[in-house]
Amino acid sequence: MLPIQPLPRAQTNLPCISHSPLPRISSSLESNNPKQQASTSTPTPGKIKRLVLSPEGRTKLNRSPDRDFYSFPRFVTHVDNGFISTLTDVYRERLKPGWEILDLMSSWVSHLPKEVEYKRVVGHGMNAMELARNNRLEYFFVKDLNLEQRLPLEDSSFDAVLCTVSIQYLQWPEKVYAEVFRVLKPGGVFIISFSNRLFYEKAISAWRDGTSYSRVQLVVQYFQCVDGFTQPEVIKILPANVDTSPLTWLLRLLGMSTSDPFYAVIAHKNFKPI
Repeated sequence: MLPIQPLPRAQTNLPCISHSPLPRISSSLESNNPKQQASTSTPTPGKIKRLVLSPEGRTKLNRSPDRDFYSFPRFVTHVDNGFISTLTDVYRERLKPGWEILDLMSSWVSHLPKEVEYKRVVGHGMNAMELARNNRLEYFFVKDLNLEQRLPLEDSSFDAVLCTVSIQYLQWPEKVYAEVFRVLKPGGVFIISFSNRLFYEKAISAWRDGTSYSRVQLVVQYFQCVDGFTQPEVIKILPANVDTSPLTWLLRLLGMSTSDPFYAVIAHKNFKPI
């Protein structure tokens, strides 16, 4: 089974390498069947109600194949220790022992609490060498979700799906969220976490050109565009005495800041367990 690689967060100045169009991907909104068109007003769990991103919003500065960009391993962390500690605490609170977990767009670390045992942790990513170093994974697979979104996993097979500091690279998040809904068990949780770091040339335009607020709202809309997810919960933890000067923003973007803001958006399939 091929592996995948992690996403760097430091900005580089790569030029736009090519201008190939985005792959044509159909959505559940498109149908030539009049009966299907007439029934679009009836909620169908897991179906895409609308597309959130415009064609322009899905584009990247560096349009070369992602497999090339992630072809070599990066054994680094892309957020600071404060972010990692907060994320691990969220996982400790929200993920139960014995659960089956899918670590989507993962790398050589998963940030799961070391003391908690899970039934299985499956990893997905873009670099096999990175995933092979992740000792929390029972097994992993490599797949470019910007080319094809179908996950090679069974329906209702996971209690939780995680996506850490990688959501900004998905060009078809609506389709990926629909797939996550499919593989989650009823009541299962999907946890998206991110900060303000990114590989600038590989982030989609809608994310790259957005603010912290608009990025949170974008992730919320990803959940809302798929029938069946619960109302998203937002967790926001900002460093004390945040310096908002342009220089500080630039240093953070380049990965040179020691105070990363923490954002997480969380929703469940069908219902939130009590």
